[in-house]
Amino acid sequence: MRLKLIPLLAISLLLLGSCSLFKGKDNGTSSTTGWAYNDPDNGGFEYQAGYHQETGPGLVFIKGGTFTMGRVEQDVMYDWNNTPRRVTVASFYMDETEVRNIDWREYLYWIKRVYPDDKKKYNEALPDSLVWRDELAYNEPYLENYFRHPAYSNYPVVGVSWVQATQYCKWRTDRVNERILINEGVLTDDLSQKGQSVFTTESYLNGLYQGVEGDNPMKDYSKDGATRHVKQSDGLLLPNYRLPTEAEWEYAALGLVGNTDGELLTDRRIYPWNGNQIRNTQKKYRGEMMANSVRGRGDMMGMAGALNDGYDITAPVTSFWPNDYGLYCMAGNVNEWVQDVYRPAATQDEAEFQPFRGNVYTKYKRDADGNLMRDDYGRLIVDTVANVKNFRDGDYQSRIEDSEDWNSETSKADSTSKNMYETNAGQFAPRITDNVRVYKGGSWKDRPYWLSPGARRYMDQNKATDDIGFRCAMTHLGSPSNGD
Repeated sequence: MRLKLIPLLAISLLLLGSCSLFKGKDNGTSSTTGWAYNDPDNGGFEYQAGYHQETGPGLVFIKGGTFTMGRVEQDVMYDWNNTPRRVTVASFYMDETEVRNIDWREYLYWIKRVYPDDKKKYNEALPDSLVWRDELAYNEPYLENYFRHPAYSNYPVVGVSWVQATQYCKWRTDRVNERILINEGVLTDDLSQKGQSVFTTESYLNGLYQGVEGDNPMKDYSKDGATRHVKQSDGLLLPNYRLPTEAEWEYAALGLVGNTDGELLTDRRIYPWNGNQIRNTQKKYRGEMMANSVRGRGDMMGMAGALNDGYDITAPVTSFWPNDYGLYCMAGNVNEWVQDVYRPAATQDEAEFQPFRGNVYTKYKRDADGNLMRDDYGRLIVDTVANVKNFRDGDYQSRIEDSEDWNSETSKADSTSKNMYETNAGQFAPRITDNVRVYKGGSWKDRPYWLSPGARRYMDQNKATDDIGFRCAMTHLGSPSNGD
């Protein structure tokens, strides 16, 4: 019997040994071919093992999950625009605080330094200080001082439109990724860049930005001794900073991670904290206000000597208590822009995973020779492939023009096709269009009703007020648990 087992044992050991040759692990060897990664002798195919996304400056990790999105209190406005429904949000990152005046001043300083003669670009980025004007109030001191005076440096920037906020997110993405490459020694800081030579993440990844090479450039394993640009597959550059979707914002604001027992939600919330009131219920801080808002008509901050929330207008961005995700002022202080286009009936037909209204699909524009095209500021120019902001928007008949199916090729090509907000006379309704965006959170001039994350309002994306600001978000790549 032993003699018969010896050959079988030898064969088994040989098979196990051969399997280990192709195991791969993280030792730089392919588990499917046995060829080595990052080896010039094998062609230099590159693979970065063990990727873990770094948390970008100012951000907090928000672990995703399922939650009931929508109103949890009586709809006293009778808008019926946020019916409760269960959705799932993927893990992402969000700014710990609202974007501050000092942050926006840094943005303006960069524009003025890089484009000293482009007054139009600088003026387009300026916050509208005139939002502080009120025909029946003396708000001139805020108009003159709120944005630029150091007394308000850590207060949330206001007077910025949705469009301006989106442009800031793009700029911040580029500055953060440029700094990463400089810190890694891939690039050298270049303060002389101007116009199309300015670093943008997209132009760099597409080989259109050269810059000044640093003392630690990326090695090109396919060519002995050569260097190359950082590629997306290196995992070194961060995803884009952007405005959060409405679902992401509401999920992060509720912070229900603090109210769970396994998969059991122990308590739902009206506000970003437990309880049905806006005062702290902890023994040590009992009675103190949880957010900056209006307690009653004409009561912006309480009586002298016993101020309730302590601030007449906005407050510094780290005021009050953070929610269970560590996010400050997710209720009160300023309302915040989100990505979504506003539709009152959006909740009746939306995705269960990552719900969002406002998709516009694009592709990079190329010239006759097939080369990517850039604008005067170094950004890649895009063409719109499809604009689906109005996908399944309203009833079927509202998408028909001259007895023609709106989804037909003819209707798609006709840019004048009607939508549900256009009358037969060809006049658009004045309030709800494709340029209207959602904002949430309540502000220093709102009643507690609007502090609930389920509340939603809307405004034209090109307008601004003295009580709307924003914070940025970023997509999380990889495991939802962020390596926990």
